[in-house]
Amino acid sequence: MDEFFEFSFWEMIIRATIAFAVLLVLARLMGKKQISQLTFFHYVTGITIGSIAADIAGESETPFMNGLIAMIWWALLTLLMNYIALKSKKARVLLDDTPSILIHEGRLNEQEMKKVRMTLNDLNMMLREQSVFSVSDVNYAILETNGKLSVLKKAGQEAATKTDVKASAKDPKYIPTEIISDGKLIQKNLTELNLTEEWVMKQLKKKGIGQIDQVYYAEVYGDGSLFVDEKDD
Repeated sequence: MDEFFEFSFWEMIIRATIAFAVLLVLARLMGKKQISQLTFFHYVTGITIGSIAADIAGESETPFMNGLIAMIWWALLTLLMNYIALKSKKARVLLDDTPSILIHEGRLNEQEMKKVRMTLNDLNMMLREQSVFSVSDVNYAILETNGKLSVLKKAGQEAATKTDVKASAKDPKYIPTEIISDGKLIQKNLTELNLTEEWVMKQLKKKGIGQIDQVYYAEVYGDGSLFVDEKDD
């Protein structure tokens, strides 16, 4: 019973203070992403680092330096993986996966829903969170890597604006799609859009750009036009 009331006040204060300070520094180093922007990898990593910090602060049986080194090393590994993902598209896919198209041109993609283990009830709930109460109103629904659902409604179902009042209701020719990332052509997306590299080069030349590696990001709009963001000099 006496052991129940035993505690080392100053030891706990010092451990908690150092763990708090180190956790604060690591949090600043690891970036400014909001909770809603975190992918599953970053979410789990954050929980793990927090758990190690809590263990250091509250468990006197845990060797202090062992816990501190583990927390710092885990954060460094996360930073390393983020750097690799920044340089490699394959690493980004490995860490964060890719968005999943659950509704394609108004039709449910059953295979993709099975792949992400999502039921119709789950999908309808996420649509309602986007103020969409019928699947039939949706042209595209994309499950993002952070678990959020992005919705592109069918023409005529979007909220009207002043410029839309006299506009005719017409479905977009393409889903807005990334085709160039960090100077590299995304051939898979081009194939899905039935576009060619020659078409891309023609559009770039119209904008005074001669090489694909000059482009940081390019996206095909719904009407078939091209948005281009050149690399910084």
